[in-house]
Amino acid sequence: GHCRLLCKPSALAQHLVRSLGRSAALRGGRWPWPRWPQLQMLWQLLQPPEPEPVVARELLQLPDAGVVALDWLVGPWGAAGGGGGVSSPVLLLIPNAAGKVTGGLQQLGLRALERGFIPVIFNRRGHNGCPLTTPRLQPFGDPGDLREAVTYLRCRHPSASLLAVSEGSGSGLLLSYLGESGSSSRLAAAACLSPIFRGRDWFEAGMPWLYEWPLLLHLKQGLSRYVGALAEVVDMDRLLGSRSLWELEETLFCRTRSRPTSWECYWERNEPLRDADEAAVPVLCLCSADDPVRGPPARSLPRELFRSSPYFFLLLTPHGGHCGFPRRRPGRCWAHEAVLEYFRAMAEFLRTEERRKGLPRPR
Repeated sequence: GHCRLLCKPSALAQHLVRSLGRSAALRGGRWPWPRWPQLQMLWQLLQPPEPEPVVARELLQLPDAGVVALDWLVGPWGAAGGGGGVSSPVLLLIPNAAGKVTGGLQQLGLRALERGFIPVIFNRRGHNGCPLTTPRLQPFGDPGDLREAVTYLRCRHPSASLLAVSEGSGSGLLLSYLGESGSSSRLAAAACLSPIFRGRDWFEAGMPWLYEWPLLLHLKQGLSRYVGALAEVVDMDRLLGSRSLWELEETLFCRTRSRPTSWECYWERNEPLRDADEAAVPVLCLCSADDPVRGPPARSLPRELFRSSPYFFLLLTPHGGHCGFPRRRPGRCWAHEAVLEYFRAMAEFLRTEERRKGLPRPR
């Protein structure tokens, strides 16, 4: 499908090239309008999953009395292999930074469920119906709450491999976590669909109104539920009157009443790739050259990172929009199949290396 894999040469890279090259995910039916990325994006994001997933919500209390929600995909039970086993791999799904759980992300969870994974969606404080118990939301690249969720999942499934995949701007959270955690991330592998690599540049450049205004409205609707709780720390009139995602983000996290900070200092602590050199987990990033949300590849793709780090892999396709990657065959999004094939290839490579080196499997 004219895809290119950009990475540093290694045994893992060679294995990944062979596995993805054999995969049917990168071949098959093509989208009939490949040069309309806006249409591809809308088609993929707005289409509901088929069938509708059944979830079981679990609330996780954090050390500061805040709460995040974990939505376990448990159905439909008619799916082959649904539910997984005791040692089945756990797949942590991270929505975009606005907390919008798209039909595409749910579809990926269902595909994973069919293949024996245990999929669970991570919902930030105050997002997707998760109660806001403290007057604090999660900044763009603050991985503290995600770290607590990963620790909990590891305790609940101690013998299972833990994997993570993020969608769109939610990749800022996953990339930040991998960089800060380094070799202590507890993840076996990770993947990012249409990630935002440079957070500050992305906010300042803005997005097409077709994407920014619905996302801005979605955020304001969620924040309006907590006017009373947030009024003591944020100027709610200014917040709800924001005319861009940049203005809303700055009002919410920089112009606070208790601890105001500058826009520059905020991004020093929240840029997704600030600690990328410390990442020690294989990460596959699926990107489209015509992504209208991330921006032009020349300024939005950190190609040098993929050339120098043995852990970062960029699968670049000429067409696919933002989180779209559509196809006419069943499944609608070929990137979902590519991600699951990547996780299978990673597990196969690690098993081979353990046998070759005679290493005991970690308990």
